[in-house]
Amino acid sequence: MKRRRLDELPKLLAGRKVVLANGCFDILHAGHLRYLKGARELGDVLVVAINSDRSVRAIKDPGRPILNQDERVALICALRCVDFVIVFDEPDVSRVLEVLKPAIQAKGTDYTEETVPEREKVLAYGGAVRITGDAKDHSTRDIIQRILEKARK
Repeated sequence: MKRRRLDELPKLLAGRKVVLANGCFDILHAGHLRYLKGARELGDVLVVAINSDRSVRAIKDPGRPILNQDERVALICALRCVDFVIVFDEPDVSRVLEVLKPAIQAKGTDYTEETVPEREKVLAYGGAVRITGDAKDHSTRDIIQRILEKARK
C-alpha cells in the first residue's frame, strides 16, 4: 500500500535517501508525470505529499479541487515512480518537511532553487532543494480553461 500517514514514514524510510515532491495534482497531466519521474531519479525513495481538499480550496481558484483527494491519491499511487503518498492539510508542506526531513525536496520548473518557499527550512536541517521536470508549459488551470472554451463552442 503506497498511501501512508506521515507519522509512519520516518521509521519506514530510515537509512534511505528520501526525495519529497508535493502538489495538488488536481488534474494529472504530462508535466506532473515528468516532475515526479525526475524527482524519483534523485534518490532511493519518492514520497509525494498531496494537498488535501481543504488545503486546495484555501490556495487555489474557486471550484477547486476538480478531483477529490481520494481520486488524486489513487492516480498518484498508480504511478510506478512513486513509492509513498501522504495527504497534508496545511497550506504548505512545511510540517511534512519537519517530520520527514527528506534529503531532497524536489519542486517543478515553475520554481528555481532560490525561490522554493520552504528552502530555508530544508537547508536548516541539512537537506537540499532540487528542480526537476520539463519546462512549465502545462498547468491544471490552463487545461480547465481549454475545456471551458471548447464547451462554449
